[in-house]
Amino acid sequence: MSDLPVLAVVLALTGALLFAVGSVAQQSAAEGVDENALIGELIRSPRWWAGVVGDVGGYGFQAAALAVGSVLVVQPLIVSTLLFALPLSARFAGTRMTGRTWAAALALAAALVVFLIVGNPTEGAESAPLRHWAVPLLVVLAACVGAVAASAAPRVPAGARALLLGSACGALYGVAVALTKPVVEEFDEGVTAVLTGWEPWALVAAGLTGFYLQQRAFAAGSLSASLPAITIGEPLVASFLGFTVLDERLRVEAGGLVVVLVAVAVMVVTTIALSRGQAGAGAPAVTS
Repeated sequence: MSDLPVLAVVLALTGALLFAVGSVAQQSAAEGVDENALIGELIRSPRWWAGVVGDVGGYGFQAAALAVGSVLVVQPLIVSTLLFALPLSARFAGTRMTGRTWAAALALAAALVVFLIVGNPTEGAESAPLRHWAVPLLVVLAACVGAVAASAAPRVPAGARALLLGSACGALYGVAVALTKPVVEEFDEGVTAVLTGWEPWALVAAGLTGFYLQQRAFAAGSLSASLPAITIGEPLVASFLGFTVLDERLRVEAGGLVVVLVAVAVMVVTTIALSRGQAGAGAPAVTS
């Protein structure tokens, strides 16, 4: 782990904390709002704007982390957003996290450390031609369209609807994250190079669409229903694009690969268990 960029780790964790604060504030503002008047109601809410500021700050730190570290280093750490969000939501709800919840949180933290130490991800390419992005992006976008369409089906429970919308949001955020690194690198060639490339515009489109779906997910159900899907979907899709497009790799042998896969499985399971455990304790994410 000697070549693991410590600065990237610190920046990513700071971004995760800001994302958590932003999510808690935005969900508390969006919860229960009629979707037909969603945007109009939210833009009049100071709490929602505070959440937006948290998200913008989180993204800034995430972009800075990606400038000094790989997608496969930064994104697993962003998963810790849920670690920060659960205690914050419990605090706002006036409840306490249970021992089982803390145990799951520690298991998630341990899985993150194992992933970074054993996997020791490579940096990969700074950018790639559009033809290399085309098929992976189409796969992700098709999955997003399917999730949004399923959420609109009749008689879909509120929790399932929030989960589906959160999954689509997380996937689009993952696309934005994967595109952030090449966009940051393009700034070395000047603003003109950035504005004339396709990546910045695709990044903005993915980010804004993901943000809209995030607000719909927050309005549809509790934070515990949507945030795990957003938190897990983003790094998984970003890592998928890092593997398939930017040629990032885990430097492990066969035995180490098994450990890494187990760590990833623990990350997924404990992240979902954290949200379910908090909901099961009778604590909504935030009370309005």
